[in-house]
Amino acid sequence: MNNKTLNMKATHLLLALFAITALRAQQANDTVPKAEVSTTMQSVSIRGNVIYLTAKAGTFEVRDENNKAIALMGFTYYSRGEKKGVATQKRPIVFAFNGGPGSSSFWLHMGALGPKRIVVNDPETTPGAPYKIMNNNFSILDVADLVMIDPVGTGLSIPVGKAKFKDFWGVDQDIRSLSFFITQFLIAEDRMNSPKFLLGESYGTFRNAGLMNKLLDQGIAMNGVIMVSAVFDLRTLLFPPNDDLPYIVHFPTYAATAWYHNKVKNKPEDVYTYLNEIRTFTEEVYTPALFKGDRLSTDKKKEVADQLANFTGTDTEYWMKANLRVSASEFFAEFLRDEAQIVGRLDSRFTGINQDLLSQEGSHDPQSTAISPAYITGFLDYFHGDLKVSKDQMYMITAGRREGFKWDWKHEGNDNWGTQSAINTGIDLAQALSRDPNMKVLILNGIYDIATVFYGVEHSIDHLGLTEAVRNNIIMKYYEAGHMMYTHQPSLEKFKADISEFIKATSN
Repeated sequence: MNNKTLNMKATHLLLALFAITALRAQQANDTVPKAEVSTTMQSVSIRGNVIYLTAKAGTFEVRDENNKAIALMGFTYYSRGEKKGVATQKRPIVFAFNGGPGSSSFWLHMGALGPKRIVVNDPETTPGAPYKIMNNNFSILDVADLVMIDPVGTGLSIPVGKAKFKDFWGVDQDIRSLSFFITQFLIAEDRMNSPKFLLGESYGTFRNAGLMNKLLDQGIAMNGVIMVSAVFDLRTLLFPPNDDLPYIVHFPTYAATAWYHNKVKNKPEDVYTYLNEIRTFTEEVYTPALFKGDRLSTDKKKEVADQLANFTGTDTEYWMKANLRVSASEFFAEFLRDEAQIVGRLDSRFTGINQDLLSQEGSHDPQSTAISPAYITGFLDYFHGDLKVSKDQMYMITAGRREGFKWDWKHEGNDNWGTQSAINTGIDLAQALSRDPNMKVLILNGIYDIATVFYGVEHSIDHLGLTEAVRNNIIMKYYEAGHMMYTHQPSLEKFKADISEFIKATSN
């Protein structure tokens, strides 16, 4: 055998080895990691009754339309079985999540729904550890089983196979992946014929509106949908140029804030009576004035500014300089400027130090800084301690910490107008309720929430184009607290009662 032949054989061998190595590398890249679940026995005492629960916490493999694995989604599932921890089909099941977008679900988990809850010094700053983690006497686990979901990028949830984070980070992408999870989870746990509920907070309500419609398209009808601190029309949160709507819908919450902080002259005893007066003023005086724009006379402008100032405990001159339009962030800084304080965005009962008395906008959210360490620390202690989830698993509090996080705000349902400038899933909500007139919606509103204002929700509901019968399927409840109304003990008690009554009434 000559050298040329030997060299050719050696070359072929090397090429074969390279091909095998490349194939193995490709297979390794396509390998889907296994879902991991920790199963423990937990209990919760509610009104003196001890409820024993099977808790599953970990990840669940989610597949796409072609049955290809696309994600491991993190979840915690509490079920109350009749025996041996096996859930019954008759028991309602609630799928719950927070918002963001990009937030994991530990806020609702440890604030209101799960068997344990974090106690904070509402509305003051909670001191450092040790934090108080106690039995949650106000959990919903006496009336329903519970699945806390962490969307991809949050919690333990990651893309797998050929999927990427960007495939999940968007309005429609998020709705799609959550619909996959819910459908496949119901099948896996033999819960397809159970009464079903969605419960979302903040962006989770924006998601809910699209998700309830998406699931209905797939043949899965919800018995009820619970919206905590809702938003459907993003215009009510943003302050686009030449759009008066956000100023209009924010004003009643500014007024409620002034009532709470005793900045209103001749303050009415009842805040809801005061808010009815504010609604009338907003609809009959403030809105027409803004609609006139530059045609509004100086005298009339001054008259309206006087009223705005009186209702909010601020100065007429401030409203004049603002052209009667004050954004949320501007209000945070201005309202208590004379006291060197700012008020909370998520809950305006909370106050914090204003380090820059010349600032036009609030520097931070006092509510968030007051409670976040307690919630984050307490949850991680419970998650890895009581629920026994591996400490090797990194729980991502928010997807915002991941490199490249960017949300795609386009939404298919808004294409009819040829624009994506005002994203609105209220359209999906209206479609779902009109197609399934048995479906009920419960909306819970904090009157001191400046993140998702209650009057914005009222405006959205008033503009869905629903028949009277369908509109009556929407139930509105109000709380004397903020975005996370459950940090306030009296509101937590009402929160529990309102949700429990809703689930019982719509599960039959």
